[in-house]
Amino acid sequence: MEHYDIPYARPGQVVGLFGGSFDPPHQGHVHVTREAIKAFGLDRVWWLVSPGNPLKERGPAPLARRMMAARAVMQHPRVEVTDIEALTGTRATADTLAALRRLYPQVRFVWLMGADNLAQFHRWKDWRQIMDSVPVGVVARPGDRISARMSPAARLYAKYRIDGQARHLLGRAEAPAWCFVNVPMVDVSSTELRNRGDWSDGVLPE
Repeated sequence: MEHYDIPYARPGQVVGLFGGSFDPPHQGHVHVTREAIKAFGLDRVWWLVSPGNPLKERGPAPLARRMMAARAVMQHPRVEVTDIEALTGTRATADTLAALRRLYPQVRFVWLMGADNLAQFHRWKDWRQIMDSVPVGVVARPGDRISARMSPAARLYAKYRIDGQARHLLGRAEAPAWCFVNVPMVDVSSTELRNRGDWSDGVLPE
């Protein structure tokens, strides 16, 4: 029998969802998470460690290994690492959000992502459904700010953007609503770590 890590949230809580393959997880992910908690008025953040990314041709490292590494690198009392997508059987973000909203009807969700994701968000399956269903918090990473601000998603939803000075209101805003924040960033990527050989050697990222 499979065991899944089912996260807990109280009714009315604001939970940030940070999804990805985390292949491997690293301090950049940790930094984005901590900044998002502070910026967007979140009660909790769930790391959704995906069984696989539909936009990537090659499969990631085994899920159990990525879960273990994620827990090792992300230690915070308000952050939970979960493989709930393996339980819901969803891969695309829009489908996962729909499943989570059914499972947790009284929880307010905020989708979190780096500015690099916003730049190509219009390629995601049912991306407008995502924007229309939950608030979206965007945290800038090095080199991604201009392309993200000029992206189709940013332009189409420009009137729903919350000013950075009101970013703490995002968690309680009604969708569509999104906010873009610039923060000092840790310039590291999972791709870089894989290419460097750290992950394949079985070394947990620092």
